[in-house]
Amino acid sequence: MMDSLNLEKFKVEVERDIRFMINIRSKEEIQKMTKAATVVRDLLNDIEGIIKPGVSTIELDTYAENFINKQGAIPGFKGLYGFPSTLCVSINDEVVHGIPSNRILDDGDIIGIDVGSIVDGFYGDHAKTFPVGSISDDNKKLINVTKECLIKGIEQARPGNRIGDIGFAIQTHAESFGYGVVKELVGHGIGEKLHEEPQIPNYGLQNTGPIIEKGMCFAIEPMINFGSEEIYTKSDNWTICTKDGSASAHFEHTVTIGEEGAQILTI
Repeated sequence: MMDSLNLEKFKVEVERDIRFMINIRSKEEIQKMTKAATVVRDLLNDIEGIIKPGVSTIELDTYAENFINKQGAIPGFKGLYGFPSTLCVSINDEVVHGIPSNRILDDGDIIGIDVGSIVDGFYGDHAKTFPVGSISDDNKKLINVTKECLIKGIEQARPGNRIGDIGFAIQTHAESFGYGVVKELVGHGIGEKLHEEPQIPNYGLQNTGPIIEKGMCFAIEPMINFGSEEIYTKSDNWTICTKDGSASAHFEHTVTIGEEGAQILTI
């Protein structure tokens, strides 16, 4: 069994190793990432106008792929790890990674849309949860609180803070409303790959994890459930759902760390 002194030494070594795997991006690299982030930002701003009862999720996916291609960008998700579509579309109790299909949106649904693009070899990643028609007050509140969780997490993404400070801020805010914070899925570093170090959990302890430095780039993405935090994967091996059938919301921004704090590239 490892004694306390050696355990602390081990933790320091692990943290150092992770730090060496976190990219510090140049101004030129961040400019490329900003172009990719702008594409997905503009797409989700546009697609909001066609999200309504009676629309199928495959229609949204077709719209998104055409939009991204017209910008001279490449859909970032299609084909990645074998995912078949441009968008991840997740409805009601679906947390993330839903596959577009002929499923028709109904009045009162909420739909999370997650999308990535590639420009000049760099990724942008962005997600929002949208109302479909007239939604319940409970779902309105869930969406608003999840959006607030994202902002509170981003506020902690500044030089000198640690990755755990981001998750602590998100978890504290969500749980103050009695919501469940999904723990099996995390945010991530981003750059020439969609998923890079570090992992960015939506829960955690203050002053833990790698130190945040200028030039790091993150995709911060709280996934918050109205009920229990527990989830499961559907038989399609992609779609993640809440175990208790409660609604879930998801928001995500791509950010880069500046001298004073995070700069949101997808806003």
